[in-house]
Amino acid sequence: MSNGVPTNGAFQETHTASQRYLSTRGEDSGLSFEEVVLKGLASDGGLYIPEEIPAATEWESWKDLSFVDLAFNVLTLYISPSEIPDEDLKDIIRRSYATFRSDDVTPLVHLQGNIHLLELFHGPTFAFKDVALQFLGNLFEYFLVRRNEGKTGRDRYHLTVVGATSGDTGSAAIYGLRGKKDVSVFMLHPKGRVSPIQELQMTTVLDANVHNLAVTGNFDNCQV
Repeated sequence: MSNGVPTNGAFQETHTASQRYLSTRGEDSGLSFEEVVLKGLASDGGLYIPEEIPAATEWESWKDLSFVDLAFNVLTLYISPSEIPDEDLKDIIRRSYATFRSDDVTPLVHLQGNIHLLELFHGPTFAFKDVALQFLGNLFEYFLVRRNEGKTGRDRYHLTVVGATSGDTGSAAIYGLRGKKDVSVFMLHPKGRVSPIQELQMTTVLDANVHNLAVTGNFDNCQV
């Protein structure tokens, strides 16, 4: 094992098929969860997906679980404990969703009859993307801190995230990554073309690893 990642030869023993990843374009395969999280896009331009979609057993018994416990049961189908031990994964999940204003994190509200509404706006930026990005930021930090143990100077790993936003993605990414060790985030937004609240959410975050860039033009100019 190197930097917490099992070698490809050990995958068959430590990882189920749903815990091994490949690219939708077919050139990348046999990758760990840690590798695909830190790589983002595949080298062939594809998206990473599990080799197989897992089958959950006894899932009916999950209906009364808390959000954190339910998230743990789902995520362990995709993450081998040889990469993130169970207690570490539970801690990452707990810390990620402790930032939400609702104890249920994403409460399911009954409207009438058999109609319910899933509320995804209780995260720190009120965007549904907080659900993923609060967790992702903690994953980045967990993997990088582990890889950097005992390393100094140029030997250390550092992740730079560059993003373009029309509003909610940028603020959610910034709030997920702010203050995280060994991570920098540069976020481009079209000047004067996001809502005042979204602009304030991004530009008033003063953590040293957060860098906002206002681009004269539109969202497409930010993506070029």
